[in-house]
This record gives sequence, C-alpha cells and structure tokens, in this order.
Amino acid sequence: MNAAIAGIGATEFSKDSGRSELRLAVEAVRAALDDAGLRASDVDGLTTFSMDDNAEIAVAREIGAGELTFLSRIGYGGGAACAIVQQAVLAVTAGVAETVVCYRALNERSGRRFGQAGVPPGLDASWHYPMGLATPAAQVAMVAQRYLHDYGATTDDFGRVTVAARRHAATNPAAWFFGRPITLDDHRASRWIAEPLRLLDCCQESDGAVALVVTSAERARDLRRPPAVVRAAAQGSGPDQFVMTSYYREEVAALPEMGVVARQLWGRSGFRPADVRAAVLYDHFTPYVLMQLEELGFCGRGEGRHVVTEERLPINPHGGQLGEAYIHGMNGIAEAVRQVRGTAVNQVPGDGPVLVTAGTGVPTSGLILSGA
Repeated sequence: MNAAIAGIGATEFSKDSGRSELRLAVEAVRAALDDAGLRASDVDGLTTFSMDDNAEIAVAREIGAGELTFLSRIGYGGGAACAIVQQAVLAVTAGVAETVVCYRALNERSGRRFGQAGVPPGLDASWHYPMGLATPAAQVAMVAQRYLHDYGATTDDFGRVTVAARRHAATNPAAWFFGRPITLDDHRASRWIAEPLRLLDCCQESDGAVALVVTSAERARDLRRPPAVVRAAAQGSGPDQFVMTSYYREEVAALPEMGVVARQLWGRSGFRPADVRAAVLYDHFTPYVLMQLEELGFCGRGEGRHVVTEERLPINPHGGQLGEAYIHGMNGIAEAVRQVRGTAVNQVPGDGPVLVTAGTGVPTSGLILSGA
C-alpha cells in the first residue's frame, strides 16, 4: 500500500467534556492537521463511523475545509476503527483524494452511554433483548463463560489483562487512570457486571475525540512528523456473524471475523506474528483480548492467557480502552502511530511493525503500521 498516517490529534479524555461532540471532533481534527503540518484547505476527504453524530459537511465547514471529493462511513461500532483508515488508504491510493481525515468524537459518559440497555437496534435483537441480553457486557459474558468451559481458563486470566493495561495507563499522563495501577486482588474484588465479567473486565465510558490524517507515503515523508506507513489494512466478517455474540455458530468461543482480518494482514504485509513489536488490541472486554491473540496467530486456541502471563508480547502500552480511554478504538491507532514514530510514553524498543485491531464480536478490521 502507498499511504501513511501523517498526523494524529486528540482532545483530553474525560467523563464530562462540557462541550458538544462536534466541537470535540473539530478540536481533534485541527490538532491532527497541525501535527502533520497541513492546513484545513488541504483536506479533500473525510471518513468516520456510521455511529458518529457529526456530519462530514459540518466538520468540514467548522474546520474551514474547501471542496471534498471523498466521503465514507463504516458501521458496526468499534469494528469500524481500522476500517475507516482503510477507506482513507483506498481513496488516496486510487487518487480519489489526497488528504483524508479520519475522525471519531463522542460523549459516551456524559451523553449516550453504550454500556446501558437502550432501544433494540434491529430485528435480530428481538431474539435476545427480551431475555435480558440487552447490554454489550451481558452478551459478551455468554462467550466468556463458554471460553472458560472449553479451555479451562479462569477469571484470573481475564484479570491479568486488566492489570497489565492499568500498569501501562499508570505511566501515561493522557490516560484517565494515570497514576492508578491495580492488582489482581483489586480485579477479584470488583463487582460482577454479568458473570463471569467483573467491572474491571469492562472498558471505560469516555468523552473525547481522536483524528488521523492519511495521505500518500511519498507526501508524508516531506511533512512535519515521521510517517506511519500502512503496510496492510483489512476488514472481516465471519460466517453466521451477529454482533457481540454470534449465537448461531457451532463454536461460540471464537472470533472467526478476526481470523479473516488476520489472514489478510499477514498475506498483504508479508509480516508474521513473530515480527510484531507491539500489538494494540481492542480491549472493550478482557476475554476478547485473549481470543484475539489466538485468532491472530500469536498462540494456539485457548492459549492466549499464557501470552499475557508470560509477557511474550507488549500489548496496549498506552493502557488501552481499559486504562486510557474508550474512543471506539481510535486512540489505539494513535498509539500505534506514536510507537512507529518512537514518541510513545511507554515506548517499545525495536523497529518491527505495530499491529492494531478494531472492535471484536462484530464485523471488524485491522492495520499493520511501520516506519518509512
């Protein structure tokens, strides 16, 4: 691929931003453009989530952009994070646009709270909402329970994911949980949300915004910051896909959609799991971190807990959505860019590629980034 992320920008991450989602989006976009050394007039494309409430033309108007030649939105919540970057890459590579900004802004704590039950999102939901499976945590708990049964894992294995994330967040000044690490006993003492998931197995609800600037790799090399070249980008959905829990599959404790993404990423980039320097994995719920490691090929099925326990792979050095903030995975992509640039707070040594994944349990996406 001949495209790179040339700029990243974000607001502060909070529980009450005190301003509109549109203002958050504009602040993040302006910060990303400034990071890249570009002007609003350079922007000719915008991509975002179908769940984002900020219209592309509103964002363009507020930042002072001119004509737009490319607009795109991707559905399925957090599964869109890497996919909107893929859309930008495709537009740049095809010559449809030259400077595409990817953005996501939300007041998820002070406004609409994703962790609470709401109006059923579609006809499929009528099969499980009446039975009480009306929140993401309740739906993921079904998969988590089956995973424990199938592979002999324990809830402590889930807890170790959170402990590691909070350890990294504790040294990241941008993280909500900066300076607040936890122990495995803290995880054990946290209340049940939907057994076997405890409070500390669930990501945060955050207010904030993140934006990324995508342009050609050649152009990016002449801009203000070292580029994070997109070596591979992929989307994926598995057979009998549902959202959060695919009850229709013969094997419930698996994430085949991430396997679809993994095969594309490794095939297109030429890299292998052993090459990866750091992995930024979508950690909305701890069990899905273990399952992603397995689907991505870092270990065998049911062995993800050993990767975490033995610290074989640096995972979410910024603290992830469990420790930094939940901006639908976009802050994870920004962290991957910092790792490539060598400017991360918790910098992982080496020059290997950085892997990023988007929301799991839904149609999902992923990226592999590296230096120029």
